[in-house]
Amino acid sequence: MTEASYPATRLRRTRAHGWSRAMHRETVLTTADLIWPLFVTSGKGVEEPVASLPGVSRWSVDGIASRAKEAVELGIPCIALFPNTPSDKRSERGDEALNPDNLMCQAIKAVRDACGNDVGILTDVALDPYTSHGQDGLVDDDGYVLNDDTVAVLVDQAINQAEAGADIIAPSDMMDGRVKAIRMALEMNDFPNAQIMAYAAKYASAFYGPFRDAVGSGGLLKGDKKSYQMDPGNADEALREIALDIAEGADSVMVKPGLAYLDVIWRAKQEFCVPVFAYQVSGEYALIEAGAAAGIADREALLMEKLVAFKRAGCSGVLTYHAPVAARLLNG
Repeated sequence: MTEASYPATRLRRTRAHGWSRAMHRETVLTTADLIWPLFVTSGKGVEEPVASLPGVSRWSVDGIASRAKEAVELGIPCIALFPNTPSDKRSERGDEALNPDNLMCQAIKAVRDACGNDVGILTDVALDPYTSHGQDGLVDDDGYVLNDDTVAVLVDQAINQAEAGADIIAPSDMMDGRVKAIRMALEMNDFPNAQIMAYAAKYASAFYGPFRDAVGSGGLLKGDKKSYQMDPGNADEALREIALDIAEGADSVMVKPGLAYLDVIWRAKQEFCVPVFAYQVSGEYALIEAGAAAGIADREALLMEKLVAFKRAGCSGVLTYHAPVAARLLNG
């Protein structure tokens, strides 16, 4: 790239006024770039604030339907649902995941009844919200998560969610081969238009703590998830994971967490030219809230700058708990 020398080139010329900065902006964030994660809990008329996620609550099914209507009004195109399964319905094998009347399925149906097809419904496929041990799959006597046995359950879980009305199936478990198995099952069960957004590069991260509080698995977790979630030091491996999920039938892929892995997002977009999404996870959200509360910087400026960073790195969209706040700012 060649540039004329100063003063023929003054890069500050186009920054002098707001209208000019807007006209020359390379990366533009809109409400269509946002996916709003929501936590479902039991009861009716229930809102349970999550202490480690200031401003975020668990909602009963009726409240989830109201949040979905709010998303439509704000121009947020998709919500993502995560259940807080009661302890008495958790088990070693996570059988509640297959219950057609579980919290997830109730919430899907309530959102569809409330909003029709005006908002997309993304559903998490993994067993950690349903197991008594907090792992994402079935475990053997040594606590090792069994890959193929888990995949068989995940397939049934995905079909259960699709039958309830899910638009996007999002397997977050990181088992090998689960995308192909789910895609084949969706085709065989007459759900050819159900999308798969694969958590393709999900890292064994320290940023997940508040999320585990929100879905009630944090205190249950026995051991860690390092045998299936990725090592934070690996980026080439992430590209291999992403390539496999695309080949197996994923319509889009996700990198999780987001901000600490912008390099992976960038490489994935450049390498594969597929829709890449980021999850601005619970720990990232909580750090913004804590930083703003400590007076480090303006909350709105912090959250918007980080969302723009995801887009600049190549994201087609971002799952963020700040979605309604960001949407209101964007709507002006």
